[in-house]
Amino acid sequence: MHLQAALNGLFGAEILPVSVTSLPADASTRRYHRILMPRGCDPERLLAMELPPDVLCSDEGISGAAPTRLPFVDVAQHLSAAGLRVPAIYWDAALSERLVLLEDLGDTLLLDKVAAADDEGRRAWYGAAVELLSQLHQRLWPVPSTCVAALRRFDYDLLRWELDHYRQWGAEALLDTTLPPALRGALDEQFDALARTVADLPLGFVHRDYQSRNLMVLGTAPSAQSLAIIDFQDAFVGPRLYDLVALLNDSYVDLSMSLKQEMVERYARLMSLPFERAWEEFLLITVQRKLKDGGRFVFIDRVRGNPSFLRFVEPSLRRVTEVLEQLPKLRELHRVLLRIDPHRFG
Repeated sequence: MHLQAALNGLFGAEILPVSVTSLPADASTRRYHRILMPRGCDPERLLAMELPPDVLCSDEGISGAAPTRLPFVDVAQHLSAAGLRVPAIYWDAALSERLVLLEDLGDTLLLDKVAAADDEGRRAWYGAAVELLSQLHQRLWPVPSTCVAALRRFDYDLLRWELDHYRQWGAEALLDTTLPPALRGALDEQFDALARTVADLPLGFVHRDYQSRNLMVLGTAPSAQSLAIIDFQDAFVGPRLYDLVALLNDSYVDLSMSLKQEMVERYARLMSLPFERAWEEFLLITVQRKLKDGGRFVFIDRVRGNPSFLRFVEPSLRRVTEVLEQLPKLRELHRVLLRIDPHRFG
């Protein structure tokens, strides 16, 4: 990592940092380092984002042509131009040095706020996140043609690949088994149908992982202006309520069904959508997203050697069961999942 060269370029002179602290690794292949510069530098604090060797590849499945510019930088500039709070980019050496210097937004996540909040506080913070999400979706739709997100689609093939991610990792690897041909065929048939259904839903701008760990808290009072958005490099065009599902059904915070309904109703009102239609889309996307998450967390353990997300497999699949019980049209999928894993889908 050629950090000093990047700092020299940013400050226009060789100024040594006071300290460089590596932050704990998460599910990403990117690594972050907090840098403290001498007093009087502007900025005095910043983050270095260290990229893997395959700089332009995504941690997730992505459709469309390979980008020619780092998607994080591209999307950040479009979000900022739309008046949304994201980390400022101080120095972009992604393609040459695998390094980007960013604004340090601190350590407080939405997750931290809601974990410590009472019911009213939690409602207020999620209300703020929903309001910010409505601003994001209104200002970025249609997606500007110059944004990399406009070239990517959360289409049938990608939705179907994510469901296979569950089958491979959340079922076969987790249960240490290979599905018998008949059961595999039944699962494939139901996954084909679910992917087609979700792919046919109305489209919008999708952050892809708009959840409590990817919203930074900058103020003390709950408001859309108190939140900043991070981790948006995988943005694309997809089902318009996908981000709302990621927020309200993330695997890190348990929300009551009544609060989820209240927040979906709030989002629908802000976006001028019929609540009944929005609620059905929300439930359908939840099944696809949380099955994928249940497999992804096992993948992160088995392939990337990071077991810290395994404790979120159960909550992810519990979200699926809660929704399947409300969706008669997916009754056959529920039966198949029960045959595969009666413990988690029973």
